[in-house]
Amino acid sequence: MGRAFFCAAHDCNTRLFFFGDIMNNIKELTQLLEDVASGKTPVEEAALRLRELPFEDLGYAKTDLHRGMRQGVAEVIYGAGKTPDQILGIVQSLWKHRQKTILITRMSEEAKELVSASFPLEYEPVSRTGIVGEKAEPDGRGTIVVATGGTSDIPVAEEAALTAEAFGNHVVRVYDVGVAGIHRLFAHQRDILSARVIIAIAGMEGALASVIGGMADCPVIAVPTSVGYGASFGGLSALLSMLNSCASGVSVVNIDNGFGAGYLASMINHLD
Repeated sequence: MGRAFFCAAHDCNTRLFFFGDIMNNIKELTQLLEDVASGKTPVEEAALRLRELPFEDLGYAKTDLHRGMRQGVAEVIYGAGKTPDQILGIVQSLWKHRQKTILITRMSEEAKELVSASFPLEYEPVSRTGIVGEKAEPDGRGTIVVATGGTSDIPVAEEAALTAEAFGNHVVRVYDVGVAGIHRLFAHQRDILSARVIIAIAGMEGALASVIGGMADCPVIAVPTSVGYGASFGGLSALLSMLNSCASGVSVVNIDNGFGAGYLASMINHLD
């Protein structure tokens, strides 16, 4: 998918490097402690960096500044239901406290315009996903395959794929390979068999997850979408089909929850 990049050119580079590191994940905390032990970093400086509150109260939001340290992944902004000003304020808080990668899901065009005026923003309009700052370098153990039943499922698929990429994973996209033309899926058999995690995204009757689950030897995360005619009930039919899959190793997230699938796939792909 094509992606657009937005950046306030006059201060992007300064902002990217001015704040330095943050204690928002275990690796950086471990490095800080090693630097203290070796004498590279004074104890007083380390203490100062650790004194920050675990959250910042903005009134309408409490930004979680230590989530990366607890969970391995820093806070993500769910954009739906938030005003552009609220999204900008949360981004400013996370950036001020030196969060290197800020993922924003369900981001409106208005919020994109506002945020991109002050921050380096990669915005993908189909899934309405934004990434402020830098993506993590791919350090997952394998490949995450994101497959869709149809083209109409791509907005959810891109949310899943970009989430996984933002968290340091190599992603392969396999789109429009649904059971109405199952030979299209078989053409990607090598990708399916070599994946460490597969995200299977489909609406209608949601059969793609069962088919892939019967082919693959890795975990399959099924994502039902709200694509379909009346009796699909906004994705409920696909959800129930996926929950009742007879293929082993298939788990299911909520309807249209590409973010949840991408996040879970990243966790699996980073397990030792």
